[in-house]
Amino acid sequence: MSEFDTNISTAFDPFAEANADDSGAGAKEYVHVRIQQRNGRKSLTTVQGLKKEFSYTKILKDLKKEFCCNGTVVQDPELGQVIQLQGDQRKNVSTFLVQAGIVKKEHIKIHGF
Repeated sequence: MSEFDTNISTAFDPFAEANADDSGAGAKEYVHVRIQQRNGRKSLTTVQGLKKEFSYTKILKDLKKEFCCNGTVVQDPELGQVIQLQGDQRKNVSTFLVQAGIVKKEHIKIHGF
Protein backbone atom coordinates (compact mmCIF):
# COMPACT_ATOMS: atom_id res chain seq x y z
CA MET A 1 0.00 0.00 0.00
CA SER A 2 2.83 2.42 0.67
CA GLU A 3 3.88 2.26 -3.01
CA PHE A 4 0.50 3.53 -4.13
CA ASP A 5 0.48 6.29 -1.54
CA THR A 6 3.77 7.66 -2.82
CA ASN A 7 2.57 7.52 -6.43
CA ILE A 8 -0.59 9.40 -5.60
CA SER A 9 1.21 12.17 -3.75
CA THR A 10 3.55 12.76 -6.71
CA ALA A 11 0.83 12.64 -9.37
CA PHE A 12 1.64 13.77 -12.88
CA ASP A 13 0.11 17.12 -13.78
CA PRO A 14 -1.02 16.99 -17.45
CA PHE A 15 -1.54 20.77 -17.55
CA ALA A 16 1.90 21.72 -16.25
CA GLU A 17 3.29 22.44 -19.73
CA ALA A 18 0.25 24.45 -20.77
CA ASN A 19 0.47 26.60 -17.66
CA ALA A 20 4.20 27.11 -18.19
CA ASP A 21 3.54 28.30 -21.77
CA ASP A 22 1.07 30.90 -20.56
CA SER A 23 3.69 32.50 -18.34
CA GLY A 24 5.07 34.43 -21.32
CA ALA A 25 8.67 33.32 -20.87
CA GLY A 26 9.77 32.54 -24.42
CA ALA A 27 6.20 32.09 -25.69
CA LYS A 28 5.90 32.33 -29.47
CA GLU A 29 3.38 34.61 -31.10
CA TYR A 30 1.42 32.63 -33.65
CA VAL A 31 -0.69 33.83 -36.55
CA HIS A 32 -3.91 31.84 -36.58
CA VAL A 33 -5.64 31.16 -39.90
CA ARG A 34 -9.13 29.74 -39.37
CA ILE A 35 -12.19 28.87 -41.39
CA GLN A 36 -15.73 29.59 -40.25
CA GLN A 37 -18.69 27.91 -41.90
CA ARG A 38 -21.51 30.27 -42.83
CA ASN A 39 -24.53 28.75 -44.53
CA GLY A 40 -24.45 25.88 -47.00
CA ARG A 41 -21.17 25.89 -48.90
CA LYS A 42 -20.24 29.45 -47.93
CA SER A 43 -17.32 30.03 -45.57
CA LEU A 44 -15.07 32.75 -44.14
CA THR A 45 -11.33 32.66 -43.61
CA THR A 46 -10.06 34.67 -40.64
CA VAL A 47 -6.47 35.75 -39.97
CA GLN A 48 -5.54 36.91 -36.48
CA GLY A 49 -2.36 37.48 -34.53
CA LEU A 50 -0.43 39.63 -36.99
CA LYS A 51 1.85 42.18 -35.39
CA LYS A 52 0.34 45.59 -34.79
CA GLU A 53 3.12 47.32 -36.74
CA PHE A 54 1.71 45.98 -40.03
CA SER A 55 -0.96 47.87 -41.95
CA TYR A 56 -3.92 45.49 -41.98
CA THR A 57 -5.67 47.41 -44.74
CA LYS A 58 -2.68 47.12 -47.10
CA ILE A 59 -2.32 43.40 -46.40
CA LEU A 60 -6.05 42.97 -46.99
CA LYS A 61 -5.86 44.87 -50.27
CA ASP A 62 -3.05 42.61 -51.52
CA LEU A 63 -4.88 39.46 -50.38
CA LYS A 64 -8.07 40.52 -52.14
CA LYS A 65 -6.22 41.24 -55.38
CA GLU A 66 -4.19 38.04 -55.24
CA PHE A 67 -7.06 35.65 -54.54
CA CYS A 68 -9.95 37.46 -56.27
CA CYS A 69 -12.15 37.51 -53.20
CA ASN A 70 -13.75 40.11 -50.98
CA GLY A 71 -12.72 40.81 -47.40
CA THR A 72 -12.72 43.19 -44.48
CA VAL A 73 -10.83 44.09 -41.30
CA VAL A 74 -12.93 43.59 -38.16
CA GLN A 75 -12.10 45.06 -34.74
CA ASP A 76 -12.67 42.47 -31.99
CA PRO A 77 -12.51 43.47 -28.31
CA GLU A 78 -10.59 40.33 -27.27
CA LEU A 79 -8.58 39.47 -30.39
CA GLY A 80 -7.82 42.92 -31.76
CA GLN A 81 -7.92 43.37 -35.51
CA VAL A 82 -8.94 40.32 -37.53
CA ILE A 83 -8.83 39.99 -41.32
CA GLN A 84 -11.84 38.21 -42.84
CA LEU A 85 -11.84 36.83 -46.38
CA GLN A 86 -14.61 35.16 -48.35
CA GLY A 87 -14.15 31.47 -49.13
CA ASP A 88 -11.64 28.87 -48.00
CA GLN A 89 -8.34 30.72 -48.41
CA ARG A 90 -6.35 29.08 -45.60
CA LYS A 91 -3.51 27.63 -47.66
CA ASN A 92 -3.40 30.63 -49.98
CA VAL A 93 -3.14 33.07 -47.07
CA SER A 94 -0.43 31.07 -45.30
CA THR A 95 1.74 30.85 -48.43
CA PHE A 96 1.17 34.55 -49.15
CA LEU A 97 2.25 35.59 -45.64
CA VAL A 98 5.41 33.49 -45.88
CA GLN A 99 6.35 34.68 -49.37
CA ALA A 100 5.73 38.32 -48.46
CA GLY A 101 8.04 37.94 -45.46
CA ILE A 102 5.38 38.97 -42.96
CA VAL A 103 5.50 35.75 -40.91
CA LYS A 104 7.77 32.71 -40.77
CA LYS A 105 6.25 29.38 -41.66
CA GLU A 106 6.83 28.01 -38.13
CA HIS A 107 4.66 30.78 -36.64
CA ILE A 108 1.51 30.02 -38.67
CA LYS A 109 -1.20 27.75 -37.28
CA ILE A 110 -3.91 26.62 -39.69
CA HIS A 111 -7.18 25.56 -38.05
CA GLY A 112 -10.28 23.94 -39.48
CA PHE A 113 -11.65 20.73 -40.95
